Amino acid sequence: MKYYSFFSLFLLYSVILHAQQRPHYSQYILNNYIINPAITGIENYADIKMSMRNQWVGIPGMPKTVYLTAHTPLNKKDYRENITSLGMKNNPIGYDFTETYTAAAPHHGIGISAFNYSTGYINRINAMATYGYHMGLSEKWSLGGGFGAGFSQVAINRSQIVIENPNDPLIGALTGIKRKLKPDLSAGLYLYSSKYFLGISGQQLIPAKLDITDTSYQTSLIPHLFATAGTRIRLNEYISFLPSVMFRYIKNLPLTVDYNFKLQYINFLWAGVNVRRGDGISTMLGVNFNSTLNVSYAYDMTASKTLLGPLNKGTHELVLGFVLNNRYNDMSPRKVW
Repeated sequence: MKYYSFFSLFLLYSVILHAQQRPHYSQYILNNYIINPAITGIENYADIKMSMRNQWVGIPGMPKTVYLTAHTPLNKKDYRENITSLGMKNNPIGYDFTETYTAAAPHHGIGISAFNYSTGYINRINAMATYGYHMGLSEKWSLGGGFGAGFSQVAINRSQIVIENPNDPLIGALTGIKRKLKPDLSAGLYLYSSKYFLGISGQQLIPAKLDITDTSYQTSLIPHLFATAGTRIRLNEYISFLPSVMFRYIKNLPLTVDYNFKLQYINFLWAGVNVRRGDGISTMLGVNFNSTLNVSYAYDMTASKTLLGPLNKGTHELVLGFVLNNRYNDMSPRKVW
């Protein structure tokens, strides 16, 4: 038991402070805003999403994430000016969607995001305000750019640490909860049309030292860089296939690659699979109940060859979405998928 406690402590500290400094999201494709502030204000409405994620269920102290995001355009005008205009049904799978699709009119967007990410005795809180600007580059292509600024707090709860030696030089001097507050910055670009998208973004762009152990041991907050790309392939009038990929680069760590495959039935139902190379696979299902409410769920299975594979009982992630000021009654997004 003493060995297990020490091993768990070492594992948690290594995962959180050296590698997984930002949460994983199986359904990032549903809310690209969570990784790229250039998405801010991209649609015709205010997009609000809340998510709960329990990772590696069955292992004490493993990651839990809760987040809230909200963003909206400012003075955005669409080509559809009234309820009788062409394309009001907004079936992004139908043939008329591509024909009537136009580049974004120049407009601004604002948003906020916040998450609480906890693993064992380590807790991370992040809050950020974002700004985006969108403009058409041609008749069908648009470019969005954005940035976010806020703060990040990392806290260690000494009372939750159980080790064999209470005077361990790494954490033995800690009592109670120790917190460190640091500024945070993100930025990104997003190029998109009716059939393709390409995004690049960076999070945690202000490197910072964290002396949170009251010892000479230090760790650092380091930048996380993302690149995403995807396409929309129409199979027929009702179903489309949406493959995409995300690359994540963190200094001194292997490049992470996520492959996402999504089937969408008109603007009502979708199902998908997310494959993280060398890590595991997620199955996903989502429903757009109406022009105001959408819900999706993902279940992750860790690869059996990984260290945690035989120990955990999977990961559950739920995303609840609300759409406000939806003047065109869009049932699903037009600019992102």
